[in-house]
Amino acid sequence: MSITVSNISKFYNDQKALNNISFEVKQGEIVGFLGPNGAGKSTMMRILTTYLNPNEGNAFVNGYDIDTQSIDVQRSIGYLPEHNPLYPDMYIREYLAFNAKVYKIGKSRIEEVIELTGLTPESNKKIGQLSKGYRQRVGLACALLHDPQVLILDEPTTGLDPNQLLEIRELIRSIGKEKTVFLSTHIMQEVEAMCDRVIIINRGEIVSDKNLTEILNETEQIIEVEFDYRVEEAFLLKLPNVSEVKNIHGFIYQINFDSSTDMRPKVFDFAHDNELKILQLSRKNKNLESLFRELTSTTTSNQEDTKV
Repeated sequence: MSITVSNISKFYNDQKALNNISFEVKQGEIVGFLGPNGAGKSTMMRILTTYLNPNEGNAFVNGYDIDTQSIDVQRSIGYLPEHNPLYPDMYIREYLAFNAKVYKIGKSRIEEVIELTGLTPESNKKIGQLSKGYRQRVGLACALLHDPQVLILDEPTTGLDPNQLLEIRELIRSIGKEKTVFLSTHIMQEVEAMCDRVIIINRGEIVSDKNLTEILNETEQIIEVEFDYRVEEAFLLKLPNVSEVKNIHGFIYQINFDSSTDMRPKVFDFAHDNELKILQLSRKNKNLESLFRELTSTTTSNQEDTKV
């Protein structure tokens, strides 16, 4: 395994940022690590890079213990933090040479990563003259200098325009052919385009860990309906193939069906039989975004008049 995390917990005073986290990442996988703000993503990544120590549990990167073999861990990973630390007054080659000295790397490797990350057209510029997309490329080039086996990327596409997103996405996918990539992002489309697997964390706990193909091939169907009265969820649960019912707010309900057949006619029949009016109705199959919203939602239902 490239990454092994076992029962990791992290506290900030009385706040528990991570609660008994466990997962593994295989060699050659591109794994997306998702969660809302404050869920614990950056904390987990900082632990894996040995920047932070956990309060409980242990983790290994490329077989090295993050607690007792931190230098070996640092040598075997490339890290791009959310806020890419660059020196804007330095030229690209100058900055990469400065970092290469830390790893005792020759100049030939600098030229290799410049070409690999597509920096050649801008390679004679100062970092301060570069666009956000090219600055991210410089950060990736720096992370790749010592040819690490594992890349840990914290929000690598934040603030990029659509063209830059496409460029960085293709770059990460290309890198992922040879290396293990563990990345966090808020952009679901980027995860679907890049990742083999998705781990979702919420309030410091893992709430889902699935292969992307498993998520995209799920037959579960979601119908969102608004009635003119509040309905007891127990009655909606009696509809065929229903797996879950949620009152989103007011008279709006989300009904999950384990069926590929369009279940909207069943909802219409339910409304007719119970003398309800349908104010709005929509159907969608579960995708990564809907799964994320379902597992991290904090909405609460309102108390309204009830019918049925």
